[in-house]
Amino acid sequence: MARDTVDSTPIEGIQALAATLEAGCKPADRFRIGTEHEKFGFNLSDLSPIPYEGKNGVKAVLEGMEALLGWERISDNGLIIGLADPVGGGAISIEPGGQFELSGAPLDNLHQTCRETNSHLAQVREVAEPLGVGFLGLGMTPTWKREDVPMMPKSRYQIMTRYMPKVGSLGLDMMYRTSTIQVNLDFASEADMARKMRVGLALQPVATAIFANSPFTEGKPNGFKSFRAEIWRDTDNNRTGMLPFAFDEGFGFEAYVEWAVDVPMYFVKRGDTYFDATDVTFRQFMNGALQGRIPDPNPTLGDWDNHLSTVFPDVRLKRYIEMRGADGGPWRRICALPALWVGLLYDEGVLDQAWQLVKDWTPEERESLRNGVPRHALHTPFRSGTVRDVAREMVALAAEGLKRRARLNDAGEDERTHLAAVEETVATGMSPADQMLERYHGAWGGDVTQVFREFAY
Repeated sequence: MARDTVDSTPIEGIQALAATLEAGCKPADRFRIGTEHEKFGFNLSDLSPIPYEGKNGVKAVLEGMEALLGWERISDNGLIIGLADPVGGGAISIEPGGQFELSGAPLDNLHQTCRETNSHLAQVREVAEPLGVGFLGLGMTPTWKREDVPMMPKSRYQIMTRYMPKVGSLGLDMMYRTSTIQVNLDFASEADMARKMRVGLALQPVATAIFANSPFTEGKPNGFKSFRAEIWRDTDNNRTGMLPFAFDEGFGFEAYVEWAVDVPMYFVKRGDTYFDATDVTFRQFMNGALQGRIPDPNPTLGDWDNHLSTVFPDVRLKRYIEMRGADGGPWRRICALPALWVGLLYDEGVLDQAWQLVKDWTPEERESLRNGVPRHALHTPFRSGTVRDVAREMVALAAEGLKRRARLNDAGEDERTHLAAVEETVATGMSPADQMLERYHGAWGGDVTQVFREFAY
């Protein structure tokens, strides 16, 4: 998220909060695709993380991008922390450990998404290479210790850094040493939202397995295929997970709000100041818990939007739906992740088939998938087979959905071309992590630093 929201409209109750989510409903012909990806900046000379300050720091890269693009600067206490495209709606932001994020513009098709990604990476290279900086797309930093990673000067991150060790053992690793690809997708109605949330939640571990890309920690194999996914299992269970209530009869906007308002807050922003609010839930805030502690203590819709950005379920609901299960990865996979979910969710018939695939899975089976995939990826046992069997069906359905959309590029190819990377993964049974581990034990001779040479952008 590039910029915290400022909206001083008073909150009139739970139904008003549900209405903010319902405002995302739009007809299918206005559905768009918003793709986000993060990457680690590193010094080309010694493969160390880049700091914020300095001639080759994050600040210098942001200022270079500002000069190149002409986008609006986003600041925090006078320091540049991001850029916003005033025309297209995209943004560049920095995550706690300096992960460099593109939040893509809402686009009509996957060909546009891939062009956007390619252009962004080319622009980043143009700015970063003269500074001696490279970027790596991976689910977790493969060599850096947590204490090696600098904290970015963003006020909300200071609050989160203090809070994370109180609620889980791996939250700081999530903040400072992981990166992701995600896609944001639209819904037409409350019923459409509910079905997409359920399909997305059930199949999210399968997507995690397909994109598993974080098998190394501090220079050694860590025993997992997606250690990033394992980190999320012990970050903060109050605000993460599979949202089992989403499968209850009658699930809708109000049910999601009822869950979110009982999640502890991180902060309240007044003016340019962030006030620590980690000891109260949003519901308690609505009931006056911050009276006398902060200026203007009555909650606003801006506070609500900011709070929604601090809950981290595997599929997150705002005025759109965020698919959050994939590790960061190389260029082809940045395009493949939205292709997978657009194909599954944006054709009515295919969405119904995807629901038929998962609707009889029990809560215990869904949770077992989430718990097993970080270690075993596509080889995770499921029913009479493995996750790879489900992945085959999932990818085939996505391909059919993209075929039906019939959005062609200049070469006359439809959007299925962007599924190639995941089709290859499912065909071989080798996740990106499996491929890296094979290299590690073979051609790399146990040298994890080869990751930077083979997989940097």
